[in-house]
Amino acid sequence: MKRKIVVATSNPGKIAELEAMLEGDIELVGLADFEGLVEIEEDGLSFAENALKKAAGYAMATGCWTIADDSGLVIDSLGGAPGVKSARFSGEKAEDRTLLDHKNMTKVLKLLEGVPKEKRTARFVCCLCLTSSVEVLIQTKGTLEGFITEKEIGENGFGYDPIFFVPHLNKTVAQLTREEKNAISHRGNAIRKLKPLLNRLLSE
Repeated sequence: MKRKIVVATSNPGKIAELEAMLEGDIELVGLADFEGLVEIEEDGLSFAENALKKAAGYAMATGCWTIADDSGLVIDSLGGAPGVKSARFSGEKAEDRTLLDHKNMTKVLKLLEGVPKEKRTARFVCCLCLTSSVEVLIQTKGTLEGFITEKEIGENGFGYDPIFFVPHLNKTVAQLTREEKNAISHRGNAIRKLKPLLNRLLSE
């Protein structure tokens, strides 16, 4: 019998990404499969705190094991900003996700004007948390190190991908194919750490 696991998202792309990377007797469902769920507010001070809050909250609400993630961009010379505010760094809300991404990137680039390349170090961080309705089962963290460019480069991806340069590939994340991105991404790295731990849990 397959273990039903709720993925704390309404984004089918995130669910598909997990399905592609995880194996075993699991059935992944999203928040859209449940009626009347109250949205869990992401007001934690860290990615790990937000992931735990979402996973535990939706596990309690659904009675199912729940996996949640929180992720974002951390820039050293900005004291770790945008951090947990990555998705809303420009302070604006927009129905158009692409427009909001552009405003967030514009703010980052403006704040980094005149900062030399060696001081533009940054990383993408993803924290994953799997809980039951009574306890935390697994927590993992994945990162991707790089630099912030001086302008947007590339057409792929989303979020801050066009301004995040990966030195060993000599490309921004927005210049990578989906397969290339999944092979090195912070979320991919967090999922790869989660996979053997989940398989062990399912076999117990």
